[in-house]
Amino acid sequence: DFSAIKKLDAVIICVPTPLNKNREPDISYILKSGEAILPHLHKGLLVVLESTTYPGTTDEDLRAVLERNGLKAGVDFNLAFSPEREDPGNPNSVVAQIPKVVGGLTPACQKRAIELYSQAIKTIVPVSSCRAAEATKLLENIFRGVNIALVNELKQVYAAMGIDVWEVINAAKTKPFGYMAFYPGPGLGGHCIPIDPFYLTWKAREYGQNTKFIELAGEVNTAMPMYVVHRLQEALNSKKKSLNGSKILIVGLAYKANVDDDRESPSYVLLDLFKERGAKVAYYDPHVPVIRPSREHGHWAGAKSVPWTQKSISSYDAVVISTNHKRTNNQQLADWAQLVVDTRNAMADVKVKADKVWKA
Repeated sequence: DFSAIKKLDAVIICVPTPLNKNREPDISYILKSGEAILPHLHKGLLVVLESTTYPGTTDEDLRAVLERNGLKAGVDFNLAFSPEREDPGNPNSVVAQIPKVVGGLTPACQKRAIELYSQAIKTIVPVSSCRAAEATKLLENIFRGVNIALVNELKQVYAAMGIDVWEVINAAKTKPFGYMAFYPGPGLGGHCIPIDPFYLTWKAREYGQNTKFIELAGEVNTAMPMYVVHRLQEALNSKKKSLNGSKILIVGLAYKANVDDDRESPSYVLLDLFKERGAKVAYYDPHVPVIRPSREHGHWAGAKSVPWTQKSISSYDAVVISTNHKRTNNQQLADWAQLVVDTRNAMADVKVKADKVWKA
């Protein structure tokens, strides 16, 4: 009931910011939120946007919507941007302890936003503008995306040399300075890391700027599911089997360990790629018992996680570990599966025959 806004001092907008079918920013949820607030906007109200987006969204796009009825941002009402920061699946991540970046349209807007967040957040980090705050969030996520792309590429290069990238990463992270460990996988997932860099690359073109490095990282990460396909084919061929006609089980549907969030998960890309090549596919995930309807992978809606039993697991020609949940018993998986393709180094500490596990 948006009419309640008339009695409120502040409104926080935190809605999805996906890409459209052309891989361009879709800020329609933000604009529709602004339109819903507009009839109830009143003098003194603070409106804060938290959704990850390109610089200029708050002070250009959202502001234009909110000013349609004559009230002016920074004069009649307050407008600010403060990016959401969360770490799903991390029990040690407490919102109140995560520093909060805040940028206002004017110094007065920023002051109001700081007053709001200071009631719940221990550390506030003021920045000079809404755009600086928007850019901060993009830097955080782009940093992660390009570093994951680096180790994904090194995984393939080192594998060709007969070197285990996981051993290399574990050795490198003993350096107490100048290095931060990132880990490879079957591709990027979640609503942030695979999406957010393209908000900046799109906006950068408006200013005549190229973002080759960011876009190349996106290409590397997007290509990772095909690398997994090739490794699976090699593993099956070693058993004189082909992907076409084989039964393949994907273990882990969620995009990261120990959560039920399957948005943009590379596991869906793998399901599609395996099926397109004639495989009979299924999945197991204790956190996602049934696939929910969504616009990204609606054709899989209603599919159910297979039972975790020896009879079930052993019936598949190969099992692909896409996400390594703590609730997955990897020793049982090693004992029961005919063949394991491991994209997460999940089998590192498990007793298993060497020829049964293929890293991907």
